[in-house]
Amino acid sequence: MIPGSTVVPSVLPLVLLLTSLVPALVIFGLREDQRRVRTALNLSGAFVKAAIVVVLIPVVLSGEKLRWSFAWIPGLEIVFVTDTFSLFFVGLSSALWLVTTIYAIGYLEGSPNRSRFFGFFSLCVTATTGIALAQNLFTFLVFFELLTLVTYPLVAHRGTPEAMRGARTYLGYTLAGGVVLLLGVAWLTLEVGPVEFVAGGIPAVAELAARDPATATVIGALLLTGVSVKAALFPLHGWLPIAMVAPAPVSALLHAVAVVKAGAFGIIRVVEDTFGFALFAELGLLQVLAVAAAVTIVYGSLRALTQDDLKKRLAYSTVSQVAYIALGAALLSPVATAGAIVHMVNQGVMKITLFFCAGLFAEELKVHRVSELAGVGRRMPLTAAAFTVAALGMIGLPPFAGFISKWALGVGALDAGQPWVVGVLITSTVLNAGYFLPVIIAMWTRPAAIPASEERAPRLSERGTRRIEAPAALLVPALVTAVLVVALGVGAGWEFSPWSLAQFIADGAWP
Repeated sequence: MIPGSTVVPSVLPLVLLLTSLVPALVIFGLREDQRRVRTALNLSGAFVKAAIVVVLIPVVLSGEKLRWSFAWIPGLEIVFVTDTFSLFFVGLSSALWLVTTIYAIGYLEGSPNRSRFFGFFSLCVTATTGIALAQNLFTFLVFFELLTLVTYPLVAHRGTPEAMRGARTYLGYTLAGGVVLLLGVAWLTLEVGPVEFVAGGIPAVAELAARDPATATVIGALLLTGVSVKAALFPLHGWLPIAMVAPAPVSALLHAVAVVKAGAFGIIRVVEDTFGFALFAELGLLQVLAVAAAVTIVYGSLRALTQDDLKKRLAYSTVSQVAYIALGAALLSPVATAGAIVHMVNQGVMKITLFFCAGLFAEELKVHRVSELAGVGRRMPLTAAAFTVAALGMIGLPPFAGFISKWALGVGALDAGQPWVVGVLITSTVLNAGYFLPVIIAMWTRPAAIPASEERAPRLSERGTRRIEAPAALLVPALVTAVLVVALGVGAGWEFSPWSLAQFIADGAWP
């Protein structure tokens, strides 16, 4: 997204994809009892992908973009490019994939079909990496649909009637969104030829809008609707709370790393790098996106208030929080754009912490409902502390990560001359407090609602070794991401922090 960047042919973008694709294909062929090989493949792929991202950050920030492509069929190319925004998303997914993989290994210990689960798990990250690196709409579409197909088995993993029903709902929504996106991509390609993303908007799309604004508006609406299904914008959000039937690592993956984040990333790509902010506003679509995002923010928070099922409360919270990204992308301000981009990371880290903790409560205490969380802070203090930090971040309190996002969006709204957005942010903050603070208070101050036998449960693993309050593979990822919630807020001004990188990316989107 840096105008005038140097483009260098390189195989590294493909290697980034292969770091999760190759482990996935090998894992599918492993027997269930080949636990060590499966774990080694999972972790080595995650570490290598994260290491490549770290190496590439200074390269891309210096203005050098790495490009790999091949002609699939005449006129349609698969193109991967490591620009600043794509690497930002790959960095997010690779870092959270690593901690989620460790958590999933512990969570699924001893359960059946682990090779199938981790195979699709790695394919999910492969699809997300492809979406991030896609340099044209066709490549984006291919991996956007691949993500739908490889996440369906993860949602249906348990095979229960409820799981199958949730997976079918998820598939129905996302496939319908995919068809709408396909129509938009095909129509735009027919009108202007192959569509490669350009910071600030594609000149050929601007020419189309100048000679036929009605067609450009309809195409823009199709693209926006197609990606908004995965972003769970109201009223296209219905699949997300139902998909909560999936195992906790999958919920974490859907909410923080892959599906909703791919939708939010797609919204920014369509607005910034396909049409450009000014043209999208001129066509009236930016205003539609802003209203849809604002309604989703308030609606999701109101629905979260009424949920007693902990994972459903978190799911509606995601509906609301991901809409912050769409709202930031809908405001004509570089600060708001940076706020939208940094919230991809901040929301991901905060929400993955909350789902890790929800999984810990369910696994260790068999607690699934908010009304059962009273006194949990005394039984599982570290987990409850991690949950508390992430929840306070979600509310937007300083010095946590969520504060940085909300501050940037508020300042950006005023900069864009849209003060009503500040009212939406304040309303949402009050509602966030309304559904998170009672949980925190109950965990730390109310009498225990769990059976006394659970409170006296020995701190021993199945192998007889001592542990703190839960297996390390489950507890450590939650604690690490909770620390990150603090670090992303306190260290926002540091060089190479997500906020600094988001500002750099946003500046490039406003040439």
